[in-house]
Amino acid sequence: MDQLGTTLRELFEKRNLSRRTFLKTCATLTAILGLAPEMLQDVVAAAERKLLVPVIWLHGHECTGCDETLLRSQTPLASDVLLNMISLEYMDVLAAAAGEPLEEHLQQVMQAYKGRYILAVEGAVPLEADGIYCMVGGKPFVENLRQAAAGAAVILEVGSCAAWGGIQAAKPNPTKSVSVSDVIHGKTIVKIPGCPPIPEVLTGVIMHYTLFGKLPPLDSVGRPKQFYGNRIHDTCYRRPFFDSGMFVEKFDDAGSKAGWCLYKMGCRAPEAYNSCGNMRWWNGLSYPVQSGAPCVACGANNFWDQDPFYERLPGIPVPQTVANADKVGLITAGVLTLGVAAHGAASLIQSKKHAAEEEEKAKEDEK
Repeated sequence: MDQLGTTLRELFEKRNLSRRTFLKTCATLTAILGLAPEMLQDVVAAAERKLLVPVIWLHGHECTGCDETLLRSQTPLASDVLLNMISLEYMDVLAAAAGEPLEEHLQQVMQAYKGRYILAVEGAVPLEADGIYCMVGGKPFVENLRQAAAGAAVILEVGSCAAWGGIQAAKPNPTKSVSVSDVIHGKTIVKIPGCPPIPEVLTGVIMHYTLFGKLPPLDSVGRPKQFYGNRIHDTCYRRPFFDSGMFVEKFDDAGSKAGWCLYKMGCRAPEAYNSCGNMRWWNGLSYPVQSGAPCVACGANNFWDQDPFYERLPGIPVPQTVANADKVGLITAGVLTLGVAAHGAASLIQSKKHAAEEEEKAKEDEK
């Protein structure tokens, strides 16, 4: 708990980390938060003044995949996030303690920092049979959630399970799993969906609240706009192939090997809002589309029930209209045909004009 009651700058000094390292961390945070470079001074000032906010991380009905993604955060490293950037006070997956001592520590933190801590929740909330399908510390998870949520300043729904119910809520949903916001009301809740979400998105939301004392702007469903404001389709490096009507038809065809658009293979990128296309994973190394797999829109509500995943979307939502791959191809072919026809017509006119000029010049020479 040595992070509690300290600023980020003070924590770096305790760890004998240089001011250069502190400034580099602030520069990284500025980039993650989507702020302009000239805002670096404001981030540094906030990091020197603002106390770190305690974070309590609960696990419900889930697979711990969101933990795996957090541990693979590269910019910043997971070790820096957990030890030098946030004050993670409770997380049963990573905690050295276990059992009653850990649960007692949770109670102490909730009491000492009532109304001031961030509650990060990973996993859906099963309600069937009084919630016995997910028990933590001898109590139904829904009971632990309600207790922790009562004193939280902000609640983060980490991953699609917490945000929408995830695979646990897929049909026929035998455990009656729901999202956190279906159970908790009257609290500020931020959705960070994804299966799993990009770790830098989670870090960015927590540090934005820590440094500026407020949440980043949210969209109509409660997602941070800076991370969920664009379709993956709009930032996809394969987008030029889509616009040119060049699609993969089979996973082993020439188009697939050449990296053409995966829309006809079921890619949901035209309707998926996330930062996969620009932030990517593992320090920007790759993301599903780059590896040759169509996007399944894992950050969308009920995405598990939107099968089959390898059949194309029936329509592509674009501003004020809906198109599909065939129309895109036809439009592209039509544009090309019109272009060729226009070029031919222009060439014919120019040729006739040139011939007329030559004939007129010949007549003048004869005179």
